[in-house]
Parts: sequence; C-alpha cells; structure tokens
Amino acid sequence: MELKETTQKTDRRDFVKRALAVVIGGIAGLVPAAAGLMVLLDPLRRKAAAGAAIKVTTLEALPKDGVPRKFPVLANRTDAWNKYANVPVGAVYLRRTSEGIVEAFNVVCPHAGCFVDFSAERNGFLCPCHNSSFTVAGKINPGSPSPRDLDALPVELRQDGEVWVVFQNFKTGEKEKVPVA
Repeated sequence: MELKETTQKTDRRDFVKRALAVVIGGIAGLVPAAAGLMVLLDPLRRKAAAGAAIKVTTLEALPKDGVPRKFPVLANRTDAWNKYANVPVGAVYLRRTSEGIVEAFNVVCPHAGCFVDFSAERNGFLCPCHNSSFTVAGKINPGSPSPRDLDALPVELRQDGEVWVVFQNFKTGEKEKVPVA
C-alpha cells in the first residue's frame, strides 16, 4: 500500500513540475515572440509623412516670363521594409507669375492619369492621352474631357530662394480633388 501512495505522490509531483515547466517556458517564449512580431509589423504601423514640403529647385531656375518648367520631385521613400534615399516620387510644373508668385501643378492629368506636356505654341498644357487641355494657369479649357483643373500644389519659398512643394497625388477621373493615400 505504501508503494502505491509513493507512486501517486511522485506522479503528482511530476505533473506539477511538468505543468510549471510548460507555463514558465511559455512565458519565457512569449517575450521574444512578441518582440519579433513588433519588429515584423513595424512598417505596417508607421504612418507616411504626407503633407511634408520637399525642396524641388531654386527661384533662379524659374524664368520670370511665366513659362512653366518641369522638375522631378525627389524624396526618401519607404516601401514596407525597404528604404530608398532621394528617389523620384513624381514631378511638378513650376512657374513664376509676373507678380512674382510661384505656382506648382502636378504633372498627372486629372482625367486619366497620363503626364501632361507644356506646349509653348498653345501657351498651355496638353494631355496626349485624351486631348485634355489646360491654360498656362492650370485652368481647364472648354470642351476638354478632364473633370477638373490641373492639381495645384502648395508652394513655400524659403531662405536663399529655395522652392519647396507639398507634393501630393490625387485620384483621377473625379470632379473633386481627392488625395491618394
């Protein structure tokens, strides 16, 4: 009888030891698993720095006669787990008006998303895809299939004549300017 009681006590002790080992091992394993999961999901949790101004050029590069010039927009880009330094993220047309105001237009046509070209002969912008046309001030010409004017972007003039643009893309084919996330 005594042997049976000893065996039961040993079995209970063994069970308690094993149960505690599983619990302690599980807790010890959760800490690195949680840390690894946080590292893995970090790029998905980060918010993009939308709305930040990007240096595009200097005021000296813009002609005083109001003729638009096309400039690439270069910025640091993060795509999930990859980081790219100083890569093209888009382009803008910049022009200096006779009043000295700098205007910026996104090069993407609001109609179908093609890139517009400036035509000096027409003194305006023309989309080669569906013949949308815009004035030099970015306003839509009558009869153009585009639903809205060229997308104007905010411009900041900073020290030493630097031209900074708050670059943003917008949904095409929409009457209203809807930012693309």
